[in-house]
Amino acid sequence: MDRPKRSVAARIGLTVVALLTGWHVFASFLWISPPSELRALVPGNLLTEYMIPWYGQSWSVFAPEPINGDHHFKVRAQVKNEDGSYRETEWVDAAVAELSLSRYNLFPPRGSGLGAQMSSDFRDDYMKLTDEQKEIAKLNYYKGDDWLGRMKIEMDGGKTDPNVISYIVSERYASGYAAQVARAVWGEGVEQVQFQVMRQNVIPFEQRNDPNAVRPDEQIIQTGWRGMLELEGQSQEAFAKTFRDALRRSGQ
Repeated sequence: MDRPKRSVAARIGLTVVALLTGWHVFASFLWISPPSELRALVPGNLLTEYMIPWYGQSWSVFAPEPINGDHHFKVRAQVKNEDGSYRETEWVDAAVAELSLSRYNLFPPRGSGLGAQMSSDFRDDYMKLTDEQKEIAKLNYYKGDDWLGRMKIEMDGGKTDPNVISYIVSERYASGYAAQVARAVWGEGVEQVQFQVMRQNVIPFEQRNDPNAVRPDEQIIQTGWRGMLELEGQSQEAFAKTFRDALRRSGQ
């Protein structure tokens, strides 16, 4: 018995689906596999723009060196009271709060990993600084609108140090993010913020069956107090609504 021929529309549809499936498998292979010259087959930033944020993975999820630690991003603030005095808040872990949005959720929002990713990126750039530059990062920079520029000059003497530039970029994003978190939690009275980045490795694989094994110590990066930054494109109202819900879910 002869099968009925598919219509032109059906054949076009199947061809489009096959091409999209082929492209997705190929793009995923390039993205997940270790970086190589094969990525040059995809022009410009097309591969990154396609994979991030929806399909983003990295080689580090696989052996021999899978992701082996948790990242935290803690924020506290100096809040001005109605009588003009100031109070220092407790720490809030933004990464833990946002990760609660992905728990038991088949379709987690983009923001569920924002704090953890911010912590990881900031730590990577911070670790490239010299010991002297790290000490400068621990100082307070919150007076005036030019504090970020003054920090850079203190770190590299006004020269073009690529490691300092990378750190200052991370500091800018981290400070802007910390300011959003602080305002979402403590309102518009926030005048200064401080953030703390922390990583804690998991129990080593070779100790996985040891009932007395304990996790390695926390690796804490402490920064000084920072002035309030608001980056272009930020929506405080939308962020606060999502973050407050995440904070309630996390039980903080």
